[in-house]
Amino acid sequence: MRHVLAVLLCFAATPLIAPLSAQDTRIVTEPVAQPPCVTLKASLAAGKSGLAEADEQKLDTARIQNALDHCGPGHSVVLAPDGSNNAFLTGPINLREAVTLLIDKGVTLYASRDPKLYEISPGSCGIVSKDRGGCKPLIAVDNVNGAAIMGEGTIDGRGGSKLLGQNVSWWDLAEQARTPGVGGQKCPRLIVANHADNFTLYRITLKNSPNFHVVYNHGDGFTVWGIRINTPKRLARNTDGIDPGAGSRNITITHSYIRTGDDNVAIKGSAGGVTNMTVAHNHFYWGHGMSIGSETYGGVSKLRVTDLSLDGPDSGIRIKSMGSRGGLVHDIVYDDICIRDSPRPIDLSAAYAANGPVEGNSPPTFEDITLHNVRVTGGGRILFNGYDQAHRVAVRLDNVLLTDAASAKYTYTINHADITLGPGPVNLAIPTGTDSTLTGKPTNGKPESCKEKFVPFPED
Repeated sequence: MRHVLAVLLCFAATPLIAPLSAQDTRIVTEPVAQPPCVTLKASLAAGKSGLAEADEQKLDTARIQNALDHCGPGHSVVLAPDGSNNAFLTGPINLREAVTLLIDKGVTLYASRDPKLYEISPGSCGIVSKDRGGCKPLIAVDNVNGAAIMGEGTIDGRGGSKLLGQNVSWWDLAEQARTPGVGGQKCPRLIVANHADNFTLYRITLKNSPNFHVVYNHGDGFTVWGIRINTPKRLARNTDGIDPGAGSRNITITHSYIRTGDDNVAIKGSAGGVTNMTVAHNHFYWGHGMSIGSETYGGVSKLRVTDLSLDGPDSGIRIKSMGSRGGLVHDIVYDDICIRDSPRPIDLSAAYAANGPVEGNSPPTFEDITLHNVRVTGGGRILFNGYDQAHRVAVRLDNVLLTDAASAKYTYTINHADITLGPGPVNLAIPTGTDSTLTGKPTNGKPESCKEKFVPFPED
């Protein structure tokens, strides 16, 4: 435990970036672990394949929750190894005011595979159903200020493992829910924060969530620093990495590595909207990209994304919405972005159809969108696809270059769009499109190298 705390405490508390209008208004510094109030020793041993079947009923939920409940503000509950014992098993737990859950290096907190533990009402979890209700999250952060999850350990949601007493996994339920008319998947999310100002995730690894990994709603101040999210690409439907939404503001995601079965980050502008957010110095891999939407009816604004590599996602820079859940997305800046081998490297579309009808009474508008110093390689489809004549996509491209424009195949979808080029070079061969305008002329330029941006996902 001393070793982990030493690692956490040794970093200088230097600001991430000075506040600008289109980003987090806080001066964000590297988080620091709080002193422990109690250290819980692991009583379970997990191998490469996880916990033994005989250990699946040996829950640590009560002792973890008891420690959180009785730890005073400004302190940490530490989950530590004990010899060869390196694992804890839990059902849903709740974080408390200004208390940190710190998971030591080499320790894994496993989510129970028993759907009954997550039920909001009897029989509501671990099914596919049209009924409301569903599942509690594994970790709830509700109506508290200053809570945190830290450490170099792992939280494993076990989304691909068979549920107790069933022959399906959480992810199997997600696949079953694709069938029209059957209803939705009732699967727990890993971490859900509501009305939790100044919430922090630091250096933790999250993996295999049954559903979204992290959701943050109705809060002011959310810092994600140096975490890893690691979930399979094709097997894990609806496993978004980080989803800020619904009335949240002042958010920073930085120095993190994310690969998931859905959006790497999805900013969901539902009721109350999302504003003042920074995404800086990150690496995304497989997933659905750096996304805004599909909910934008509450608005999304003042977002700055800088120094981001997107290596092999289905979409790269993505803003998605539709007429049934759209609103105003504006004051958005993407700067110093490297995109490689993405089928849709730039994907701004008001015709997203996965979550409802494209047409409706709440159409989206995307305006004051800037892409600066963006480099793309590997071909793909580029979309600036507005909703209609009155609800458009307005975007400026400045130093946006296809590094292999002469050899790779790029296609374009341009509708209800107003595109401005410059002052830096832009070599996209943008066609006229439908009800669209193009200001400026394409020019060639020498792109900055992305070689050092594309780094392997840190497995250890």
